[in-house]
Amino acid sequence: MDRIATGDEPGGAPETQPAPACTLVIFGAGGDLAARLLVPALYNLERSGVLADGFSLLGVDLAIEGEDQWKAHLREIVQDCVDDPDAEFHPREIDADAWGRLMDRADYLHADFTDPATFETLAGRLDGAAIFYLAVQARFFCPITEALGAAGLLEENEDAFRRLVVEKPFGSDLASAQALNARLLDVARDEQIFRIDHFMGKEPVQSILAMRFANRIFEPIWRAEHIAEVEITASETLGVEERGRFYEATGALRDMVPNHLFQLLCMVAMEPPTSLDAEAVRSEKSRLLRCVRSLRPEDVVFGQYEAGRIGERDVPGYHEEDDVAPDSETETFVALRLAVENWRWSGTRFVLRTGKRLNERRTQVAIRFRAPPFDLFARTDPEGQTLDEIVLEIAPEHGVDIAFDVKRPGYATVPARTRSRSAFDETFGERAYVGYEALLHDCMVGNPALFPRYDMIEEAWRIVDPVLAGDTRPDVLPYPAGSDGPDAAAKLNADR
Repeated sequence: MDRIATGDEPGGAPETQPAPACTLVIFGAGGDLAARLLVPALYNLERSGVLADGFSLLGVDLAIEGEDQWKAHLREIVQDCVDDPDAEFHPREIDADAWGRLMDRADYLHADFTDPATFETLAGRLDGAAIFYLAVQARFFCPITEALGAAGLLEENEDAFRRLVVEKPFGSDLASAQALNARLLDVARDEQIFRIDHFMGKEPVQSILAMRFANRIFEPIWRAEHIAEVEITASETLGVEERGRFYEATGALRDMVPNHLFQLLCMVAMEPPTSLDAEAVRSEKSRLLRCVRSLRPEDVVFGQYEAGRIGERDVPGYHEEDDVAPDSETETFVALRLAVENWRWSGTRFVLRTGKRLNERRTQVAIRFRAPPFDLFARTDPEGQTLDEIVLEIAPEHGVDIAFDVKRPGYATVPARTRSRSAFDETFGERAYVGYEALLHDCMVGNPALFPRYDMIEEAWRIVDPVLAGDTRPDVLPYPAGSDGPDAAAKLNADR
């Protein structure tokens, strides 16, 4: 799992596998994903000197008329990110030389990717290794892939690889995921398909494996005997914004749980792999998901935000958002309780929570330990002993926060809570990375370690499928914007 080097790490940059020369073709190059995440990530790779001399970028879209307009659009979006402290990519300024070098490598094809002639044009322009990135709506995944296959663009030889990057959502349930995978495998080998989950590109997520398996102090207590509960949270203060049409067909569970939150679950709960080889790591993740019991209705709480207040402003309810049906039953919040039925975790409660228009923006994993078998100390807290806790902070802060008891200063021996925090940005320096840098680099070098394997995706859908639709789908409960979600969600943290 070689990581990209930035050149500014304490003690010097680590060894980095160089990226080979290739062309990255982005379908949907005029969309937000390309402009706000992919191109800024490529800019960071260029600035770090990681891209090969022979690297080139080719954007394909119908939305923007020509190359000059496309490049101007990209530069405008990057400047917006400079000015917006809440943006995923927030550099203090843009390195004009690095940006210029990247744009010199970039070209644009104004074309309709539903037109077979587009792929004939591509075949005439591509010579050598290429990566095809599907930054498009899911309904275009199969048509584009099949058109690439028909044009011979997925054929490889010893000197030129051809790879396909598929964004989420990979299906909308188990049956559709199976159908999508079958169609992709009709025209591409599984080794060519990189199913991307951008949570795996985040440094604090990748750091979980190092924290667990590079330190003797954690792994011996990382089990049900010592851990009472693991709570994984991804909360947002934003609503659906301009994504009402997408969200109506998707909902919070499909949007976040089988992909992002389950990836965090795997990093926290998987068994130690035999090595950091891609297949060793992915096999342990798959084995963990096979141990998760399929959801039951009583394990799940759905919610939908109503009008409320976020900070100093009033915000509308979900039904008042653009492109949302006035009687919509789409969930904007989901909390669920999982049972991991294996030797390590049987008896530990896993609670996953995600939602929009909540009271804070935060992504974290909280590991809460069991109380000692006997409490020696007099407690002044009426609620009794507070559980020790390790919190892995992923966004907006990056770090590890550990809470435990010490003696309160004074004559009496009374425990008091203290916290020890390691902030990664303070330790290693703040970086304006978007999280796609490592993923793009790994795709170029052919390292699939951070990319979910198909069996992991299928297991994830198997777990959530029973509550997606029909009589087993839970009722959707209202919650005011700016709250912590429906009150019923707190009951999932109670003992089963």
